[in-house]
Amino acid sequence: MPEFTYQARDGAGQSVTGTISARDTTEAAMRVRALGVYPTRVAPANGKDRETAQNGKNGTETVTRTNEKVPRMQVLLFTREMSDMLDAGMPIDRALSVLIEQMEQEGMRNLLTAAQKEVRAGQPLSEALRKYPRQFPSLYVNMIRAGEVSGQLPDVMTRLADFMEKEQTRRSQIMAALTYPMVLMVVAVSAVTFLLTFVVPKLSGIFHDMGNSLPLPTKILLLISGFVGKYWLEILIALAAAVGGTRFWVRTKRGADSLDRTRMKLPVLGPVIQKVVAARLVRTLGTLLAGGVPILESLDIASSALGSSTAAAAMQVVRNSVRQGEMLHTAMEKTDTFLPVVLHMTAVGEETGRLPAMLLRTADTLDFEVDNAMRRLTSLIEPLVVLFMGGFIGFVVLSILLPIFQANNLVTH
Repeated sequence: MPEFTYQARDGAGQSVTGTISARDTTEAAMRVRALGVYPTRVAPANGKDRETAQNGKNGTETVTRTNEKVPRMQVLLFTREMSDMLDAGMPIDRALSVLIEQMEQEGMRNLLTAAQKEVRAGQPLSEALRKYPRQFPSLYVNMIRAGEVSGQLPDVMTRLADFMEKEQTRRSQIMAALTYPMVLMVVAVSAVTFLLTFVVPKLSGIFHDMGNSLPLPTKILLLISGFVGKYWLEILIALAAAVGGTRFWVRTKRGADSLDRTRMKLPVLGPVIQKVVAARLVRTLGTLLAGGVPILESLDIASSALGSSTAAAAMQVVRNSVRQGEMLHTAMEKTDTFLPVVLHMTAVGEETGRLPAMLLRTADTLDFEVDNAMRRLTSLIEPLVVLFMGGFIGFVVLSILLPIFQANNLVTH
């Protein structure tokens, strides 16, 4: 029977190595787990027939890959349930089997089935999930890997599930806050378009018979209506080209940087966006550090998860400074990019040795401020949209009624 070398972690997180006999890599990994340790690497002792050993006895089984779209909520559900089962002492292989049976979404089932095959072949869970970056980004995979190395995978997955739930809550709150104003804007634009393309043209013949005696608002309305009616196709093409060109431009580095700087400096919305980015930064960084990910790697991962090119570039500068031995809060101060509350709480966390906890507490504070700011913005946008719609409709009504009043005055006199 072939021999396999293995590397594993015991319950205290200590490294364990050894040799075990088995028919293939899958059986070797199962025998290592039976010893009460978690395998991080299993390979043939002689280095030969590696592919056969990993794929099974006959060498014909292949790992299933999936590129199917998996909803974010399915990944969150998997993380939470996986953390609960691991915390209860269930082995990873068994936990994956239970989740594969319970998952309703086919794409997620296929993904977990493929991951389970690799785990049974001796791969760590982090490496099995790393092959699916669309569903499991670098932040997720590195957290899992840190939990495996430290022997605290159940705790790390619990923190990861909490982090994902916070992010999902934030996304849902923003969408809920913007839904009503967007509906109002769509209704306003639809009403204006209907008046300009259907109502006003039916009255234009009557108004033209009055000649040059039309009031100025009526003349302006007729000009706008005539332009829209005559060039509506060109207007749609121009709008589509503008939208397409803008989307292409913002995908370039120069365009993304310019858009990011512009939205950060907006009068009312800019401070809210800054707080959203800051909350995402401290929550991501705090979660990674609490999960045992080294600080340099945490800074690198956090910079790619901010959704802001300006903040990401600043984080790379911070990372380089920290790598040279500088304190984190000092490096962040030099970039002149981060909010004062982030700098202050980071300094306190470093001084007290409780940096992850301070960062997560700062994220909760910023989330609360963002919630209040979004409610204020929503309450401001709603009356502005109603005022715009009412103002334009009032202008149309006034433009229609003024010639009638003028004609009545001429008849009376």
